[in-house]
Amino acid sequence: MKTLQSFVLLFFFTICHNVTTGVYSQCLKDQQLSLLHLKKNLTFYGDVSPVSSKFVSWDSSTDCCSWVGLTCSSNGHVVGLDISSQHILGDIDNSSSLFDLQHLQSLNLADNSFVGDPGIPSAIGKLTNLRYLNLSNNEYVGKIPVEISHLTRLEVLDISQVNSNWGSEHLESPEFSILFQNLTELTELYLDGVDVSAEGTHWCQAISSSLPNLRVLSLSQSNLLGPFDQSLAKLQSLSVIQLGVRNNIFGPIPGFFSNFSNLTVLNLDGNNISAPVPGFFANFSKLTTLSLRGCGLRGTFPKQIFQVPTLQTIDLSSNTELHGSLPEFPKNGSLRSLILSQTSFSGLLHDSIGNLNMLSTLDLSECNFTGSIPKSIGNLTKLVDLHLSLNMFNGRISSIHWENLINLVYLRLYHNQLVGSIPSFLFSLPLLSALHLSHNNFTGQVPEIFNVSSSLVTSIDLSFNNLEGPVPVSIFNLRGLETLTLSSNNFSAFPFNGPHQLLNLTEIDLSYNSLLVLYNGSNSSYSSFPQISDFIFLRNQTYLRNLDLSENQIQGLPNWIWKLDFLDYLNVSFNFLESLEGPFINSTSRVSRLDLHSNQLKGPISIVPPDAIYLDYSNNHFSSTIPVSICNASGLLALDLSSNSLSGEIPQCLAAMSTLRILNVRKNNITGMISNLEFLESLEALDLSQNRIEGQFPKSNNFYGGIGCPVVKTNATWPALQIIDLAYNNFNGEVPGFSLATWQAMKDNTNNSFSLTGNDNDLYIMLSFSYEPALTVTSKGLKRDLAKILTVLTLIDFSCNNFSGSIPKEMGALKSLYFLNLSSNAFTGEIPSSFGNIQQLESLDLSHNKLSGQIPEQLAKLNFLAFLNLSNNQLVGKIPAGTQISTFPRDSFTGNKGLWGPPLTVDNKARLSPPPTLNGSHPNSTDEIDWDLVSVEIGFVFGFAVAVGSLVFFKRWSKWYYRSMYKILVRIFPQLEERIGPHRRHVHINQRWRR
Repeated sequence: MKTLQSFVLLFFFTICHNVTTGVYSQCLKDQQLSLLHLKKNLTFYGDVSPVSSKFVSWDSSTDCCSWVGLTCSSNGHVVGLDISSQHILGDIDNSSSLFDLQHLQSLNLADNSFVGDPGIPSAIGKLTNLRYLNLSNNEYVGKIPVEISHLTRLEVLDISQVNSNWGSEHLESPEFSILFQNLTELTELYLDGVDVSAEGTHWCQAISSSLPNLRVLSLSQSNLLGPFDQSLAKLQSLSVIQLGVRNNIFGPIPGFFSNFSNLTVLNLDGNNISAPVPGFFANFSKLTTLSLRGCGLRGTFPKQIFQVPTLQTIDLSSNTELHGSLPEFPKNGSLRSLILSQTSFSGLLHDSIGNLNMLSTLDLSECNFTGSIPKSIGNLTKLVDLHLSLNMFNGRISSIHWENLINLVYLRLYHNQLVGSIPSFLFSLPLLSALHLSHNNFTGQVPEIFNVSSSLVTSIDLSFNNLEGPVPVSIFNLRGLETLTLSSNNFSAFPFNGPHQLLNLTEIDLSYNSLLVLYNGSNSSYSSFPQISDFIFLRNQTYLRNLDLSENQIQGLPNWIWKLDFLDYLNVSFNFLESLEGPFINSTSRVSRLDLHSNQLKGPISIVPPDAIYLDYSNNHFSSTIPVSICNASGLLALDLSSNSLSGEIPQCLAAMSTLRILNVRKNNITGMISNLEFLESLEALDLSQNRIEGQFPKSNNFYGGIGCPVVKTNATWPALQIIDLAYNNFNGEVPGFSLATWQAMKDNTNNSFSLTGNDNDLYIMLSFSYEPALTVTSKGLKRDLAKILTVLTLIDFSCNNFSGSIPKEMGALKSLYFLNLSSNAFTGEIPSSFGNIQQLESLDLSHNKLSGQIPEQLAKLNFLAFLNLSNNQLVGKIPAGTQISTFPRDSFTGNKGLWGPPLTVDNKARLSPPPTLNGSHPNSTDEIDWDLVSVEIGFVFGFAVAVGSLVFFKRWSKWYYRSMYKILVRIFPQLEERIGPHRRHVHINQRWRR
């Protein structure tokens, strides 16, 4: 009975309200004219016009109170105006007829492109009856006018600019004490994206003293500064606190937050909390959203918070030091979004996760979860996004009832330890868009897809598994497929000419499969050594941007590949290419990144895409000279011609290119004088090693970031310099000590990564791919080719030249140096005592020189030193005893007739070992590995790992780092792989993070 009475009263009130608010009222003439004048002066962008928006009803022949977006009072005054989201362009200035509507109580101009001249018009202060003002998401810049303080009846103020890009111009707030001085009725304040830095650290006091009735405080992306002040505790009616992203709040969440008993939303994303999460959040009976993403949280997260019965969203992501585990969830839990990515949560994912039947987002990626993925996942029928990647989940997923996940759009399980076959039903989920299962241990064949005509799949990534057999033909009938990544599996056959509907591909990666057979859809073999021309479906890919077919035993590269309109990245490295089909149609090719390395290409280099920014022709059989046509690629940033048979000099036009950052020509027959390259002023990396370049050591060029300074730039510095490799040439003369002072990166102890610096093009190239410099490290008479890995070391290698004079004492200032090799030269004088300052040095080779004097005691300070070779010099005296130096093997000191003491002999009468047999013209050339020192070399690598231990705090990079370290060891010592056991390939040379 009470319910019926309430319904009748509500119905009666609604009718009365409609009458009194003017649904049937007559609009006053002056109000109508003001509105029509406002409409006349508005402009619109895009295809929108007044006749296709709310304004279509604004006509002089009708009552303005009936117009869309208008609300009138009983006496015909316009009290409400809502023209939000109407694609309005331009401004409303102080003379606008809008400000004639003096009875306005609600004004909504949100989500347009108002810019103002110069900003929000100050005439807004004339509308003193306003209770609701929304100017959000426009393009206002400049100061918020203080005239807003005249709106003493205002209850809701929203000037958020969350779409602002925070460029050189943005909206700024005056001091809060001025802006809020009369707004005592305000209950909701939204200034997201507005720069409030003028308030300094006093924002808490200003808000709490001026706005006593505030319930909603939203200042995200506002450049707030300082800790929370106790004064904020006055606002116990607060129910929404949103202060996340692009703020600078620091310090723990204060205890007085526990008094905000009405709190429903708390968002502090991106602030520097750097403290544990307080347990009192579990007592908030109305809390619906808790978002503390990227706050530097520490300690163990209180498990009981997960069980707050009203909680719908919890986001703790990007807090790498936050630990915890998931509880047993009650039935019919309220959670809709659970995001714990990039934290240290661990343990099992319990079956009770299936009780969260409202859950739409589950993101546990980059954590430490173990065990199997529970079958109860199949109960989450409202799940849209399931992201469990980069954990240690194991077992099979075939037992999950995937057919129940009818709303699933994103399924990402990559980088786990999942096994078994891939369930066929995954491909049949009705709304699935992205299926990413890479870096697991899935086996068997990929199932055929039976509902391809209705599939919405746009992205498939099955790379780095153990899948085998033919690639299913049905995949090529997925009409909406945009990215297909099948690399690093054991696929044996590929449908080259079967029916297909692929027309929207932007990226396809079939690399590292060693495809042997192409078939036409009926499993009949076609070719045991495929050519790209056999992949006929590629010819119709209008939108294809990235194509990777590396390591597939492909023999031919057709001419039509250059005619694909949008092809930007082409990688056919590690194949059997012997020639490139011509002629090259350079008038249409847009390829900017071309990787042909490690093939059997020979003859002159004939293909140079004019838009190239990255070219890798290394490890082929190219001969002749470096073609001048390379200079036609006017935006070239990186060029790798290493390990070919190129001869002649480096073209002068190449040396003069202003864009070139990386040039690698090592292991060729390049000749000429180094002085010809003194114009390479833009280079950050130059590898000339193992050529026939000769001449005196240059004092006015800047290769590899700067050895000496150009004459015209005598004060230049080279902060990016990290690797110098000039080994195996015919350089002579002295190394000028003054030039070493400009190598800032080697002097900075915090340096730990090879990087490119400079303009936006450099940033683009780094985002697009990682140039990973290949090095030949010469140590203990052994040359080792390190693979193209992203190095985190700093290195100087001047070995096997004819440098003379003393070793500059300025080298001691290069405190971040890990590797120094000056062996096989003609250096004289003493070992600089300043070497004791290079605390991170792990490998030092000064062998085969003419150094004299005693071994400096300062070398004993080098605690990370794992390899030392001072042999074959003219050193004298006793080897420093009782230090790490005396623990190195005997071979580190032989060939110094005046040197004595352990590990040689107690006196200087013992016969010293002759220098090792030389192979070739340089004393550091050999093809044998001396396993007596394998432990020392391994110590070097792991000492290096300690030196960059900070990577431990970044989970994604630490996981990548340890995989890379294993690769380094295996490439340096191939025998280790046999000892350690088979290890599946993880990351190939051009693998890029796609997530």
